[in-house]
Amino acid sequence: MKLAIFGHCAIDSISIDGNTYEQVGGSACYCGITARQFKFDVDLFTKFGPDFPKQYLTQNKLNLINSESEKNTTKFTISITGSDRTLKLENECDPIEYSTDDADGHIVSPIYHEISNDTLNKIKNDSNFIFIDPQGFLRRKDSQNNITLQNTELDLSGVNAIKVNPEEAQCIVNGTDDEMMLALQKKGVEHVLFTNKTNVSLLIKDKVYSITLPNKQIYDTTGIGDIFSSTFTCTMLKEKDFLWALCFAGGAAQAALESRNLGLQKIPRKGTVQTNASYFYNLVKFRNL
Repeated sequence: MKLAIFGHCAIDSISIDGNTYEQVGGSACYCGITARQFKFDVDLFTKFGPDFPKQYLTQNKLNLINSESEKNTTKFTISITGSDRTLKLENECDPIEYSTDDADGHIVSPIYHEISNDTLNKIKNDSNFIFIDPQGFLRRKDSQNNITLQNTELDLSGVNAIKVNPEEAQCIVNGTDDEMMLALQKKGVEHVLFTNKTNVSLLIKDKVYSITLPNKQIYDTTGIGDIFSSTFTCTMLKEKDFLWALCFAGGAAQAALESRNLGLQKIPRKGTVQTNASYFYNLVKFRNL
């Protein structure tokens, strides 16, 4: 099976526990390499500059689609304290160009404005299954290049799945957590994934399914959402079972956090994810909404 991924590669300067590390990152890398763990072919619609070590992509056999730019790669400075992090935009690469693709599913996960509304609409029109992580649509920078989230109008009609945390959801819809999930569903989303630190919920039709990640210590959280998103999408495409997809996604996030590794090194192996997923599957709670 094949997955098409739209999002920038990045070079992240991560400050954690008093130390600073420069890491290759961005949704393209995290989602793409995670999908390869699930034996998917991956077409990567991304942009990176001459400063980017593209061997991270080629050694994982990711298909690069019109990806090289004369501009330097998008770069963030990221400060992490526990489960909280602050971002500053240091550089922004070119927008991503669209071309048709015969993939079984599409992940749209911008990190900072690299995907236009026009490009998003073209992807939706061509996709059999589209997963959106909206964070890059919502981000804005202030005069010091600090990243904040702002209210943004998004056309979510025809979207199969979306992943949001409470802060992101509040930039798209209003209300309590339950009200925001319902409002996103009314906008046209089939599967609404709502992540609030270790609590993960999925709204489908009139039921909410929930799991709780038992991770005891938080280390580098960069890319955890991308690992989660890619695992959910791959499992949905292969198994056509939203409960297994939820449990696999949670299992991947848990495995990545437990590794206590930095950057791309935290992407877990499929076997570890599968073990965690089986654990979560027996603990899923559900309620009517």
